[in-house]
Amino acid sequence: MKRILVIGASLAGVSAAEELRAQGYEGEVVLLGAERHLPYTRPPLSKDALLKGIDPTALQLRDQGWYVEREIELRLGHRAVGLDTKRREVRLANETSLEYDGLVIATGLTHRPMPPALRLRHAHQLRTLDEAGRLSTALAEARHLVIIGAGFIGLETAATARLLGLDVTVLDVADQPMSRAFGSQIGSWFARRHELAGVRLLLSASIVSAYDEPDGTTTIRLATGEVLRADCCLVGTGSVTNTDWLADSGVDLGDGVLCDPTLATNVPGVVAAGDIARWNNQLFGESMRVEHWTNAVEQGVHAASRLLGSPDPFASVPFFWTDQFDAKLRCVGRPSLNDDVEILRQDDASLVAAFSRGGRISGAVCVNAPREMAQLRRAIAERRTVADLSQRAALTTPAGSASATA
Repeated sequence: MKRILVIGASLAGVSAAEELRAQGYEGEVVLLGAERHLPYTRPPLSKDALLKGIDPTALQLRDQGWYVEREIELRLGHRAVGLDTKRREVRLANETSLEYDGLVIATGLTHRPMPPALRLRHAHQLRTLDEAGRLSTALAEARHLVIIGAGFIGLETAATARLLGLDVTVLDVADQPMSRAFGSQIGSWFARRHELAGVRLLLSASIVSAYDEPDGTTTIRLATGEVLRADCCLVGTGSVTNTDWLADSGVDLGDGVLCDPTLATNVPGVVAAGDIARWNNQLFGESMRVEHWTNAVEQGVHAASRLLGSPDPFASVPFFWTDQFDAKLRCVGRPSLNDDVEILRQDDASLVAAFSRGGRISGAVCVNAPREMAQLRRAIAERRTVADLSQRAALTTPAGSASATA
């Protein structure tokens, strides 16, 4: 192969480009991204970076010199709009095209369209560096932040805004925060933590109308009759896979790019990695798509290896984290709302929960419990059951016995 094209200047894309060079590939490596910024890390955008101020240089995955040293050509500020797999060309928004011999698709996620009723003067979304910059500027001038959506980004931003001294109200149609991911038991633990920190949670809440006022504030009316007045709003409408540009390509799609267990697509010479890749994880015996940081790194590396000829499947135990105030949640495995949930420990400072399917541990959620997290991660990889955990007693000891925090 003379040229490998990586579409998506993301964590997965950079990891793939790095691995190509690490394995001795000497052809051209072109990394293409829609944003003009050097590839950067996203998790701090709702946490530390928002709290301390947005510094693009500090968020960079690698500096400019790193790409130069490895002869990785950056094409930034160029958006892919189409793929011709027969001619092996990627069409760009500026009406030019790039040829390839091998292709890594790592275009990740994009915002779910914002409902028209919420397209307000002070409404923000948060995924990109530019969006974080605009939100940071708005928060510096705001007093009351209303967040629509009690998911991970919404709650992380709520915690950050409270640390900045803002009044914060979080709305969600669900009965508990993060309940779509972990269910009501774990959601209620986080609800208490946020309420103790001064966040107002309005759950099972429906918005009737929202509109801008002449004085520059925003009014939100709820079905209960309550009226909220905000000078800054964050709308967490969720995300969708960024696959529109692949619609006529012949690459199989279905809630992402469909891959075999090795991360190869149905088209020769095309692999996928990161948030966009849906593959069969043989450790769990199911098709999955994982949207988290660790998976993006690991899949970027694996996709590059696959493109260079490795036949190995990609099998992993997914891992995810979120930090909100002093609560460090770590999630491992594949927890589902249909699983059985056992709370192994719960107090004001920590939480340990195991998810199981057919008796076998499928996932775990640990808050401020790093030792238990390590134990449960091993148990999932070893396909063990909750009942046969060899150190079950350790999982139920008081939080103070843990030797470190995550």
